Amino acid sequence: MLPSILRTAAAILAIVVMFDTGASTSTPWQRPAVAPAPADNHFTVARAELGRALFFDPRLSAKGSMSCASCHNPALGWSDGLPTAVGHNMKVLARSTPTIVNAAFNPLQMWDGRKGSLEEQALGPFGADEQNLPLEELERRVQSIAGYGPLFAEAYPGEPITRTTIAKAIASFERTVLSDGAPFDQWIAGDRDALSPAARRGFDLFVGKANCTACHQGFNFTDNGFHNIGVRDSGAPDPGRFAFKKVASMQGAFKTPTLRDIALTAPYMHNGCYETLEEVVEHYARGGEVKEHLSPNVRPLDLSAQEKSDLVEFMRSLTSAPRVVSVPALPR
Repeated sequence: MLPSILRTAAAILAIVVMFDTGASTSTPWQRPAVAPAPADNHFTVARAELGRALFFDPRLSAKGSMSCASCHNPALGWSDGLPTAVGHNMKVLARSTPTIVNAAFNPLQMWDGRKGSLEEQALGPFGADEQNLPLEELERRVQSIAGYGPLFAEAYPGEPITRTTIAKAIASFERTVLSDGAPFDQWIAGDRDALSPAARRGFDLFVGKANCTACHQGFNFTDNGFHNIGVRDSGAPDPGRFAFKKVASMQGAFKTPTLRDIALTAPYMHNGCYETLEEVVEHYARGGEVKEHLSPNVRPLDLSAQEKSDLVEFMRSLTSAPRVVSVPALPR
């Protein structure tokens, strides 16, 4: 019999089907049926449920008060609703918390792309600025909680409880955090009434006059690239991608975020400088604020007040219907 924490497995069996069907997408605007996973961490219900427990467990932090979900809150679009993240001892960090919605499809993780997979990213928050739990202590702490033993044995038989299997499990859970069923998805699938006239006009602008698809492309509305979009830093200049790729065009460049569930993830930009989508549209209409190292894709746009409103209406249509997210009873 599976451990008790796995008895919620039926709630995500549909995800297993999604991962196993191998169905292909018929349009670049439709999400693929299969979310990619590495060969050494293929998706299973047991792995996702173990990862769910680890994701929501505040004991995996220095003070036993902060979990992955503290910053990636499902009620706030899997972000935190703050301009920039708050970490260990209430330290205010320099960048906003990105959503993990559809992060399974990102070839690089983090605003600056410094992590190459969800597995790599999963261990990052245990650093000093956030959960502040050295990886050796993370391993000891998880090993000391008796209830985790059977869950790891079920999810990763023959593998010990280490930072590697902890990261694999968290990544497996994060691969279940997917956007689906938004009005735009229904419209693309053939429901011509799913979008309002304003949202349909906004989509035409998005792919045309406003040139948004220069960076926000495909089903996840990102090119997975890095661009300097002319955002003004509120403090010391942030080098962005340039810290890892010493190319002039990467100065102040940050990863193009997904627009999925965008209505839930304010404030916006890497430093949370805009509170509303209307402000974001105004930023692009001005052609950005800071012109040094500005991406050539960012230029002033001659948009009317109605066109700006239509763009916002379209972006709101990328937000999924409310989903029930179950917080697990943690192992003891």
